[in-house]
Amino acid sequence: MAKNWLDWVAIVLVIVGAINWGLVGLGNWNIVDTIFGSPAWLLQTVYILVGLAGLYMIYYVTKK
Repeated sequence: MAKNWLDWVAIVLVIVGAINWGLVGLGNWNIVDTIFGSPAWLLQTVYILVGLAGLYMIYYVTKK
């Protein structure tokens, strides 16, 4: 199955989200917070995009 740009963006965001949650669980280190700093609106935007990417991945793996 060919991947388009949206598939690749979603894959990258899901990987980043998974790595971030792993680091939070292992050492309480939030890499998103470290990279993007303190603006709450920016962190919230990143978390929303990662969540949407996760939902898209559910669609991606179940489509025929």
